[in-house]
Amino acid sequence: MENPEKSANKFRKETVNKLLQLHLKDDKVRVSGDALLLMAEMLKVFAQEAAARAARQAQAEDLDRVNLEHVEKVLPQLLLDF
Repeated sequence: MENPEKSANKFRKETVNKLLQLHLKDDKVRVSGDALLLMAEMLKVFAQEAAARAARQAQAEDLDRVNLEHVEKVLPQLLLDF
């Protein structure tokens, strides 16, 4: 049985598939289950890294809470890194 904490930190395959299908130009393109799992894992890592960088940005500004502005400040470098 899967650990509930771990499953809470995952993107659902169905959600990832829907996101990919919305952005793929060709409706005939299909994504394999393994590719969906890989994309879900990459999205999880991306979201965790964004949260960590935003938290460090807030800390650098001597704030206790992270807000959208902190995410916006770290987003350009984050996108370049990924």
